[in-house]
Amino acid sequence: MVRSLLVSLKRLRIYSAFLASKLLSFPKLAQQTMKYSYQFIRQSNPLFVQIIYFTSISFGGYAALKILKSQENPHTLKDLDLLFTSISASTVSSMATVEMEDFSNSQLWMLTILMLISGEVFTSMLGLYFMKAKFDAKGSVNKTGYSFYADVESASSENPGPNSTQGTKVMVPISELRLEDKDRVDHETMKSLGYELMVYLLVTNLGGSLAIYLYLILVPDAQEVLKRKDIGYVIFSIFTAISSIGNCGFTPVNENMVIFQKNTILLLLLIPQILLGNTLFAPCLRFMMWSLEKITTKKEYHFILQHPKAVGYKHLMNGRECVYLMVTVIVFIIMQTILFCSLEWNSNALQEMNSYQKIVGALFQSVNARHAGENIVDLSSLSSSILVLYTIMMYLPSYTSFLPKDNDQDSNEGMKYKRRSRCENWILSQLSYLAIFVLLICITEKEAMATDPLNFNIFSITFEVIRIKSLNMHGGRAWKLR
Repeated sequence: MVRSLLVSLKRLRIYSAFLASKLLSFPKLAQQTMKYSYQFIRQSNPLFVQIIYFTSISFGGYAALKILKSQENPHTLKDLDLLFTSISASTVSSMATVEMEDFSNSQLWMLTILMLISGEVFTSMLGLYFMKAKFDAKGSVNKTGYSFYADVESASSENPGPNSTQGTKVMVPISELRLEDKDRVDHETMKSLGYELMVYLLVTNLGGSLAIYLYLILVPDAQEVLKRKDIGYVIFSIFTAISSIGNCGFTPVNENMVIFQKNTILLLLLIPQILLGNTLFAPCLRFMMWSLEKITTKKEYHFILQHPKAVGYKHLMNGRECVYLMVTVIVFIIMQTILFCSLEWNSNALQEMNSYQKIVGALFQSVNARHAGENIVDLSSLSSSILVLYTIMMYLPSYTSFLPKDNDQDSNEGMKYKRRSRCENWILSQLSYLAIFVLLICITEKEAMATDPLNFNIFSITFEVIRIKSLNMHGGRAWKLR
């Protein structure tokens, strides 16, 4: 008996010593894990890191949605619906297979976090820190506008020309540096840009949330809508602001913004938030940097303003590109608003709205057409021409500009290239011509598409336009729809 007790005590001491050693080594193990993870991020391809990032937050969001739902709401959603919603929020694609009001408040908060960490501003900020991890600072670049000498032999080895010079040293503009040359950028410059992005993210999201919250507590009509649906002011304000800035398109109510189509002030508050997070992100970022440079007089901000391409951050543009981008965005919005008002003014979707509400609603729809996804009308009730127009707008990238970009070349060949580039920028692609003609036919044949949908529909019009284009370019006999 005594012997067995001694053996048990001995085993207990051995187990305790083993457990103590493992607990003492846990901080060291955690430190090594973080070190190896950091090295993995530095050495991995950015695309691979992004795939891991979005996959992790998507499945993490799914797990959180499932746990929170089971704790607070007896209604159980299917696992596939939760996973799809989590992926949709993580990729800011605004697609859902369930109604938003089925989610509890805690789940709405989880979706808010997913939209925040998946928005363009936040992910681009992570990309900047990833780029900083890829290289160590090795001194600052020459801030006169030119960097180090580059060997033309290495640059021309892939595309040798008749006038190429072997071993010649030339000055390379900073704006033409590639990623591997960004280790010449000062570390403080990268850090200042990271701080500015953090401030931009906080100001836009907190400012947008505060503006929506103040509107809700001051307007009784909006309060009644949320009280009827049992949605809190705070969660609605933060959720809608982050969704608008991230261009996700989700709202806490089932009807999206249709239920607020007469609340014009709320729509006007959301319009700048949508633009700040997408098409006008680069111009607003440059304006903010210009303001900080004037206030703080820091040389890092001055350098970024003078040489935005040297940093390697894709959302940094020079002043002329920002102006061209803003002009393009404004022209697109005005064009869409005019077409929407002219084609849908007397439609059933807008029949309960007055003239001012229709104009604001058309403006809101036009801003949302490019990637945001919020809407004040049922899209299925709109005419085919408007749907074609919105399809074209969704196809265009965020920084589409039909005006020529700046070019730093001053030589005769550079000036010729600049003039040729300007002409090419004004010439649309073949796909653009097809889309424009399909849109024009949908507008002119609006009544026929409503009365005879069998012969006049989007598919038949698109088919005929492509058929005629193919026949004119290549000849021969084209197919016909019977």
